[in-house]
Amino acid sequence: MPRTDSTRYTILFAAAVCVVCALLVAVSAVALRERQQINARLYQQKNVLLAAGLVGPDDAVSDEALLRIFDDRIKVRLVDLATGDLLPQGKIDEKTYDQRRARNDPQMSRVAPPNAAQVPRVPTYGSAYFVMNRERIEQVVIPIEGVGMWGTLFGFIAIDRDGNTVRGLTYYDQKETPGLGGEAGNPKWQAHWRGRKVYDESWEPRITVIKGSAGPPERDPFHVDGLSGATITSNGIARMMAFWLGDDGYRPFLRKFRQGATQ
Repeated sequence: MPRTDSTRYTILFAAAVCVVCALLVAVSAVALRERQQINARLYQQKNVLLAAGLVGPDDAVSDEALLRIFDDRIKVRLVDLATGDLLPQGKIDEKTYDQRRARNDPQMSRVAPPNAAQVPRVPTYGSAYFVMNRERIEQVVIPIEGVGMWGTLFGFIAIDRDGNTVRGLTYYDQKETPGLGGEAGNPKWQAHWRGRKVYDESWEPRITVIKGSAGPPERDPFHVDGLSGATITSNGIARMMAFWLGDDGYRPFLRKFRQGATQ
């Protein structure tokens, strides 16, 4: 019988435990990968519905109900961000398209020009989530991202059929300081965006986050209340809006959307 108090036994036992644990983790990761991907897609779909106002942040909605609402009310299309044109349906599976993964793929993206939002790459195709009322488009939800204080914030902004009025905003992935920059994920702060205007009369992106409080949308359409004690996060959000609503983002598409050319 081997000596259990020997150095050799201790090393071999520790190595055996490490191998077994590594195998268990690897098997679990492979076995759960599909479920994790499904859950991640469901979470994104929920946040599209939140931005569009089709579900509320405090609503207790089952996964089955979320999927039903999404399938009934959302029509997913892909946009050629360079031209603003919709990609023909079926060329790429719109529902399983992962924009975050695509922007890291050199074959599916391009290097972004220098920008204050610190967006490194732009996907060739961007997702557009049309909110439908039967056959009529009511609004569109588009993804946004940009660097805050501690990392990249990922979210969605919903824009009215006029291509200019904000209907809702949500951030589903962010690492900002709780109680400060983390308030970007607070529905109460996000509610300040509703009714604001994205573009001015020259179709230049104007919406921004200011230090302090903004007036109501009808009197102060381009400004949103700053996040108290979180200047860097507030500036990051303002910069990401300028980028994704500009020519390197969704502005070419939103121009056509406003004119009805994307239907």
